[in-house]
Amino acid sequence: MLEDYLRNKLQSQPLLVMTHLVAGYPSLEDNWRMLEAMRDAGVALVELQFPFSEPIADGPVFVRANQLALQQGMNGERYFDFMRRAAREFEFPLLYMGYYNPVFRLGGQRFCDALKDAGGRGYIIADLPPELAVDLDVKAREAGLDPIHLMTPANSEARLREIAVNAAGFVYCVARKGVTGRQTALGLDVTDYLDRCRKATGLPIGLGFGIRTTEDLRQLKGHADIAIIGTACLEIWEQEGEQAYRDYLHALQKAAGRN
Repeated sequence: MLEDYLRNKLQSQPLLVMTHLVAGYPSLEDNWRMLEAMRDAGVALVELQFPFSEPIADGPVFVRANQLALQQGMNGERYFDFMRRAAREFEFPLLYMGYYNPVFRLGGQRFCDALKDAGGRGYIIADLPPELAVDLDVKAREAGLDPIHLMTPANSEARLREIAVNAAGFVYCVARKGVTGRQTALGLDVTDYLDRCRKATGLPIGLGFGIRTTEDLRQLKGHADIAIIGTACLEIWEQEGEQAYRDYLHALQKAAGRN
């Protein structure tokens, strides 16, 4: 299971790095080179975003990437074919990341079957509240998949405990209100929030939304188990190219390691 994999990795590294790509943007060929760079840097796990026309939790960089991937013909068949090929090549776990509408249209059982068949290990569905995910989560567990739930700073202690009940693999802690991409200031409010999340669940804790710099990762050690970096990676790929992308991933991995 995903939790066991993460626990094992955490024995040798205090903070794991999880990265992200939007399937089909800039192209599947680019995506493959991104995955190769992630492997070479030692990234622990990767979320593959299924493009959607209304990605409400995403900032402008990912909104544009979603739109262009769809315009270029990305669909469910191509997505799962790509995931299947990647799961055979790379050792790190691959997670479905996306929104509920495509899952609903496919049907919960068909979605879980397709994800399992493609070698995915679990899913993050940004707009699906845990109480509405119960049926899907049951199907996922029967298929050996981990439903990864989201916690936010606005959640009360009671709500955090409710979210934790059916979560598996790890918990995705959203660092702040708003959408992805904007820099998050990591201060006492964030560490206090992570402490509240830690009290609500025994699962590993990942922090995402606005994690961008090596200093961010150094500050997260001892508070989170996984640093989740998405927008910053794509911006570097677009603006500076593949070698800068590789250098950035290696710098993140070094910052996440033991001092």
